[in-house]
Amino acid sequence: MPNVLPLRPAVFFDRDGVVNVSPGDGYVLRWEDFHFAPGIIKALALCRERGYATILVTSQQGVGKGLMTQEALDELHSHMQSELARHDAALDGIYACTHLAGTCACRKPSAEMIFRARDEHGIDLSRSWLVGDHDRDIQMAINAGVPRTVRILSHHEPKVNADFTLEETMELTALLREELPQV
Repeated sequence: MPNVLPLRPAVFFDRDGVVNVSPGDGYVLRWEDFHFAPGIIKALALCRERGYATILVTSQQGVGKGLMTQEALDELHSHMQSELARHDAALDGIYACTHLAGTCACRKPSAEMIFRARDEHGIDLSRSWLVGDHDRDIQMAINAGVPRTVRILSHHEPKVNADFTLEETMELTALLREELPQV
């Protein structure tokens, strides 16, 4: 009988407004314009210390609009991962919907990116979390059966309830230290 590893939970993270400072209505198109959100590296490291997979689930429509290439997005994410690795906080997976709205099945609030991560990383969604800053992030978690959600407040008025609401990413590590159980 083959040795089957048990599924582990994950913390899913949105990118713009959570992992990095939001570009507002624009797009982060170059590494020089990417700035980690305050406190996020410590939060990612804590998730990894507690035994959780850390997965990025992000919409990057700038590729679909032709504002940047897929290669440029991959290069930006490679730089991000290198910097995170220096702090033992590298992500276990990166899933990006680069399509224009209405042209795919993976765009948030679809659960497609979470389901792909589940299948490719052996994730137990019933013990997982999602951290986002928009209704579409929280709704994606609900659609995927991810039971714990954290909203970082943004300039959008929330219409979908999250389990926890924080004013800024700087508060995330303290919340996770208290609420995220060791795996």
